[in-house]
Formats: sequence, structure tokens, C-alpha cells
Amino acid sequence: ERVDLVFCHAATYATSSQVLPAVQEANVPVVVLNLQPVSALEYETADTGEWLANCSACCVPEISCAFERAAIPFNVVSGMLYEDEEAWREIEEWCRAAGVIRMLRGSRFGFLGHTYPGMLDLYSDFTMHHAQLGLHVEIVEMDDLKDHVDGASDEAVAAKVEETRDTFELDESVTGESLDWAARVSVGLDGLVEDADLDALAYYYQGTSGSTYEQLGASLILGNSLLTARGIPASGEGDLKNAVAMKVMDILEAGGSYTEFYAMDFDENLVLMGHDGPGHIVISDRKPVLRELELYHGKAGYGVSVEFSVRTGPITILAVTQTRDGRLKMMAAEGESLPGPTLGIGNTNSRLRFSLPPSAFMNAWCEQGPTHHCALGTGHRAGVLRKVARLLDLEFVEVG
Repeated sequence: ERVDLVFCHAATYATSSQVLPAVQEANVPVVVLNLQPVSALEYETADTGEWLANCSACCVPEISCAFERAAIPFNVVSGMLYEDEEAWREIEEWCRAAGVIRMLRGSRFGFLGHTYPGMLDLYSDFTMHHAQLGLHVEIVEMDDLKDHVDGASDEAVAAKVEETRDTFELDESVTGESLDWAARVSVGLDGLVEDADLDALAYYYQGTSGSTYEQLGASLILGNSLLTARGIPASGEGDLKNAVAMKVMDILEAGGSYTEFYAMDFDENLVLMGHDGPGHIVISDRKPVLRELELYHGKAGYGVSVEFSVRTGPITILAVTQTRDGRLKMMAAEGESLPGPTLGIGNTNSRLRFSLPPSAFMNAWCEQGPTHHCALGTGHRAGVLRKVARLLDLEFVEVG
């Protein structure tokens, strides 16, 4: 049946030889449920039958040993069968993690243009992503995008302008000409995504001397923010690993906004995090701003850009990086998004506080060899992310 995960409920005693063949046949990770029906036996009245009805703990070590020696990835959830919120929360997280794996396998990640030159942490091996995650990387060309932009109808562009006005608060700096052009490119992006059947996108293109491709590369922010909002995350600077992190967070309905570290605030004990480019505008608690910039920082060109903050409350950042032996690695940290002033520079930026002070957090995070990007999402998600990594057989580190 091509299942992604097997739950083995140890309802009573069984020898490991009775369990191992079934799990070997499935050839997928297994979660052993050591769930006892009652909180404690009535020692003075319980007979052998009552004990056997509550002796799941008896065989779980034996089964675990068999799985280990058979090289079957396994995990154990121990607790009570009824009225045990912690045990059932663990089971729910395993189900959600299996759902992430199912969604990743066969997902089509577009790669448009190239990685930002010189950012060595962002360089990725496409085959590594195919092999370790089961996804597909589809290389799409700027020429493909240009064809779709050139073919965008005036009606489709007008509808996109209307969608943009409904979605964003337009700063007075935004001109009609810039808005129309960004909307036309957004329509082109929609066509590109549909044609290539993409589930996510990593992109970057610099271009030169005001060429058509420089203008296209500079005008992707609006369209990619709208794509990200509808579950097709777009990661700038050609960071494929971060597109994976964003997709994982989006599958978990946590958002997953394109993010990097901006600054440390030692007065208020927080870290400012954001990025120029697209944001996951669904996870803001106020209408995002569309602002026009005369010159992008660190990018060629000029045009409209998105400014927003992640809603206040619990947050998680997830990074996908790479180890020296060529394995992908997941890193996460839980914290809180705080209200207060942010930079009005046409970028996403949020005020985040983690369990460690800013300097200690930065030290601990950087010791793990991250990329400089991460996916910023809502809620505390480290528990389920740890399980996603476990099912993918990837290293996982929670910082803080």
C-alpha cells in the first residue's frame, strides 16, 4: 500500500519474531505504541489476565532490539491508552510528520536562474535533494518566464492589480507603472508555475545594464509573495535548501517566510529577522505594505517590494543546511514574535525573542553550520520537525 509509517500497537505480549516480518515487509519507519490501558494495576485483585491486558511494556524492549538489529528505523511512544494528552500529542505529530514526507516525495521544486554568486552556503547539489528527500528539481529558464510575461493578457494583468490592491496596503511611493509591471510579471509567474507544475521555487537572476532579464529578475517580489501565500513557497537568492524549509513549514500550516538575521537588539533582548523579497503574507497580523524602492539593497534593479511582520505570538525558525559529508541537516529554534517598531525599508522584518539572549543564541545557532537563510513560521513546531527529520534520516538540532 506504499505507506509512509507503521504504528505497531503492543496491546499485550507478543514475541519479536511475530512482529518483525510484518514490519520488514512494509520497509518503512515504525512507531511502537507502548500504551497501557490503566494507570496502575490493582495489585491485590488483578489476575494474570488483567496483567496481560496491561503488559505492553513487557515486549517493547524486545521488539526494539529486533528492529535495531534489523536496521529498521523505529521510535517508541510510551504512556496511557486513554486520557494521556502527551502520548496522543506525540502520535499526532508522527502523523503530521508522515504527511510532510508524503507531500515532499514527488514535489516539483523549480530552480529559476542561478544561486546568488559567492554565497557558498547556498550552493546545492540537486541530486542530493532527489536522493535524500525524494523531490524533483525542475530547472526553468528566464526565457520561459519572459515568454509567459510577454503573453500575459491585459485582462489578467488588471485582475492581478485588483488582487494586489485587495491584499496589500499600497504606500504612496508605488506608481501605477511599477504596479502594472509587477502585476504583469506576477501573471507570467503564475503561468510558469502552472506549465511546470511547480510546488515550490528557488530563484535569482541579476542581469546587466537594465536588460529585459534584469527587469524581470527585479520584479519577482510581488508575484512570489502571492505564490508563497497560496502554498507555493518562493525562496530568493537561488537557495534551494531554504525552499525545502519553507515548503515543510507551509505543509504544517505554519507559513514559512523567507528570512535571514538582520540585527541584534541588546536593549530589548531580541533578534530582528527578515529579508528583502517575498514574504509569507498570510502569517502577518496586519495588511502587508507594498513599497517602491529606487534601488534594491544587494540586488540589481528597482521596483515594488513587500514589507510586513510575522504576527505576534509563538514562532519557529527552520533551516535546512548541509554537512561536510554531503548530508542535509535540519535546524530549528522556538521563540516568540513581539510587537514593536521595525524597519520601514520595504523588507519583511520581525522582532523575535528566543530562550537564549541574542549573543548566546547567535553563537549556538552558528556553531551548527547553518545557511544564512531560514523559514520563519508561526507556532512552536520543533516537536513535529524533529520527527520529520527522523523519518528522513537527517540530523536534527534544536537550538535554545
